[in-house]
Amino acid sequence: MTLALDDIVAIDVHVHAEVGRSGEDGLLPEWRQAAARYFGEAGTPTVDDVVRYYRERKLLAVVFTVDAETVTGRKAVPNEEIAAAAAANPDVLVPFASVDPHRPNAADEVTRLVRDHGVRGFKFHPNIQAFYPNDRAFYPMYEAIQAAGVPALFHTGHSGIGSGLRGGGGIRLKYSNPMYVDDVAVDFPDLKIVLAHPSFPWQDEAISVALHKEQVYIDLSGWSPKYFPPQLVRYANTLLRDRVLFGSDYPMITPDRWLADFEQADFKDEVRPLILKENAVRLLGLG
Repeated sequence: MTLALDDIVAIDVHVHAEVGRSGEDGLLPEWRQAAARYFGEAGTPTVDDVVRYYRERKLLAVVFTVDAETVTGRKAVPNEEIAAAAAANPDVLVPFASVDPHRPNAADEVTRLVRDHGVRGFKFHPNIQAFYPNDRAFYPMYEAIQAAGVPALFHTGHSGIGSGLRGGGGIRLKYSNPMYVDDVAVDFPDLKIVLAHPSFPWQDEAISVALHKEQVYIDLSGWSPKYFPPQLVRYANTLLRDRVLFGSDYPMITPDRWLADFEQADFKDEVRPLILKENAVRLLGLG
């Protein structure tokens, strides 16, 4: 099947394949259990589960894993597995990849995954991967992403993973302040960047970065829209209306729940189609 954008209800820019076909799971068991308690809806879908779930709903999914093997010692879902599933199901999947930034060959991996596997962007989770996004040691990796012309998506704000565990399961929240990504946006002005999630407790910082850097977008994943901070809704309706994106954080939050709550939230009628699809079409170059 080919991609028919007119038939797509919405584009979810934040979807996780949690386990691989051979059982790979990049999260520590205690982290996964904590996330399940925190979100209440979390499951462990494979990329094939994502295909079935999103096709039933006529949604397009930007799908990825999180590679944090340096920290966890665990292999994540293979990026190649996600890319192959997307190539077989282009009507429902857009493949992003995750590269552990601590890998010495991270920049080469970026180039290989785009060139050989058609990857359309990269996901980073600074809390889990334990790195400051503005650490210049990782700049060759960003140079490769910018050269490839694909976006970089960064987890920002609080993390449900590790919440409630002793010492937060060793996960440090400091890495996810969006101001660290501001440096990346300055030093790589042609790199499209997505700040993932309402960035509690740094929501104003995220809005400021997006207002100031025209290549920066905000995705609305990980929270129900009924809990969005009022300033986020206000700017989504006005100055950032062209750079705010629908994301669910599936399976942590289902698109069914997110979309139902979005219908009741205080977004302008003319802004809703931008958030649900049109902004993502432009970001991802799908039009």
